[in-house]
Amino acid sequence: MLPKHIDTWQMTTPGVLERTRIPMPELSPGDAVVEIAGCGVCHTDLSYFYMGVPTIQQPPLSLGHEISGVVIAGDEAVIGKEVIVPAVIPCGECELCRSGRGNRCLSQRMPGYSMGIYGGFSSHIVVPANVLCVVPDRGGVPLEHLAVVADAVTTPYQAGLRARLQPGDRAIVIGAAGGVGSFMTQVAKGMGCAAVVGIDINEEKLQMMRDYGADLTINPKGRSPKDLKKLITEYCVERGLPSGYGWKIFEVTGTKAGQELALALLSYTGTLVVVGYGTDQTTYMLSRLMAFDAEIIGTWGCTPEKYPEVLGMCLDGRIALAPFVEERPMSQIAQVFELAHHGELKKRVVLTPDF
Repeated sequence: MLPKHIDTWQMTTPGVLERTRIPMPELSPGDAVVEIAGCGVCHTDLSYFYMGVPTIQQPPLSLGHEISGVVIAGDEAVIGKEVIVPAVIPCGECELCRSGRGNRCLSQRMPGYSMGIYGGFSSHIVVPANVLCVVPDRGGVPLEHLAVVADAVTTPYQAGLRARLQPGDRAIVIGAAGGVGSFMTQVAKGMGCAAVVGIDINEEKLQMMRDYGADLTINPKGRSPKDLKKLITEYCVERGLPSGYGWKIFEVTGTKAGQELALALLSYTGTLVVVGYGTDQTTYMLSRLMAFDAEIIGTWGCTPEKYPEVLGMCLDGRIALAPFVEERPMSQIAQVFELAHHGELKKRVVLTPDF
């Protein structure tokens, strides 16, 4: 039975959350009503909430864009199916979409940002059925954990595609132990990299990444870029790998320090992919790109058609979710936001509805 309303946590204004009820929108042909199993807390949510980064839909609105759940109404083809809701929903019709760049479709919609007042920190959400990633057989992986596939895992996968990662490549992940960086590290390894260097200042989490994709881990505290280059070169020499060219570098932190380190490590025929978002400015002599024949690339989201491949990586073991995800009831959203804002969470939190 289709509920008449949606229970939700709304951001009434930046910095203020309120539990409320909003109307269930009128369904259009092709829509699906998803009963939400879990919604991941993303740094993007925090930027809207604490930093006042503007959303397309002005508050009040419900945040949250990493969503998994079960279809309970709407398009009969998907009713009863477990699904992941893509974080970025392109129009599918514009030139960008037709050219394969729908992840940056200018008419795209995103839950908790530009889908009206609707977002994932809710009991239900209505989305187009044709963009849903159906979960055919998740084995023992909790459906709630699969919420983080929408953004935390698919964004690194898109970054890997943008970098043209190939088996045998060598990758550096700056912020390798963070909420997205831990998945970027696993994605790079899962896409066949011969060497993945994980760089992070969180020593405890960094050591953990040795079991999840990082072949070499480096804590940059007290070390210069020259020191890091030496450690990387020594590692490669020991294993007969080239070290002076061709690195695919993924900057995931969005911090000034992380970006400056990434730029310092960029060298001959290298590629730097900017994955993390931050507001600090950095300076760089662009002529170095000419001299190195190197490139700097941005990346944004991931198109829905790529979700099944990423889901497959999570289900076949190439990407581990359980060590990096924890569930908490949605009623704790304010406390979780505070902990995440102050960097006090050890895992990515998925909030489960308990209205």
